[in-house]
Amino acid sequence: MPVTLYQKDGHQCLMFSDLSDDHAGEAVQSNQFLIIDQDTGAIIDPGGNLAYSELYLTMTRHFPPHKLSALLASHADPDIIGALDRWTTSTQAKIYVSKIWERFVPHFCKPGKTAGRIHGIDDAGMRIRIGRSDLIALPAHFLHAEGNFQFYDPVAKILFSGDLGVSLVGGEAAKQPITSLAPMLPRMEAFHRRYMVSNKVMRLWADMVSGLEIDMMAPQHGAPLVGPAVQEFIAWARELPCGIDLMGPANYRVPA
Repeated sequence: MPVTLYQKDGHQCLMFSDLSDDHAGEAVQSNQFLIIDQDTGAIIDPGGNLAYSELYLTMTRHFPPHKLSALLASHADPDIIGALDRWTTSTQAKIYVSKIWERFVPHFCKPGKTAGRIHGIDDAGMRIRIGRSDLIALPAHFLHAEGNFQFYDPVAKILFSGDLGVSLVGGEAAKQPITSLAPMLPRMEAFHRRYMVSNKVMRLWADMVSGLEIDMMAPQHGAPLVGPAVQEFIAWARELPCGIDLMGPANYRVPA
């Protein structure tokens, strides 16, 4: 069953965290998010084939799939949008992804199925109308993909942060919000050091989001961050050496 992250005045945010638990140990845990505003809906990072059937069936209990207006992809990894062929069959939703990936994501589908449905997001981001409000696509390039976006819901004050803020836990544990960052760092630090490209980019991101009202960060893997943990994470990310900061000659040697 999904977790309700927000529900008020016809606006809902639901998180599905355990749809691939049958493959625990074989595939990384991932979250999918359904945003509903009155009679319009959008899915953020709809996932791959491991999640598709359960997500589609479970979603129908909360929202009719034919009313989905948008599939939002933070980037183009298989766990983000690997089931795109099935979503293009079962819905008429538009597909929003970075312009960098605009001509790559059709490779997930049979020929012609994405024609006229992909809306490339410029590097500067954009606002995407969902019902009565906008979701804001925020630039998050190189965190961790070259063309990467996070999605901010100003009604719910939730930042859907993609691979930033990830904690490596199972689907059930992902339902328990993180209120204090320090106890969760052992399940976060190695991931961020490897998957984020550099501290320069982390600082640019921290500067950008510091001006937003964020009650919750909801990453694509692991548990949401709420309350004090949000600002604690932003401060931690701002100072974290990662990616190319940690690379040197020893990492680029011909194998013996």
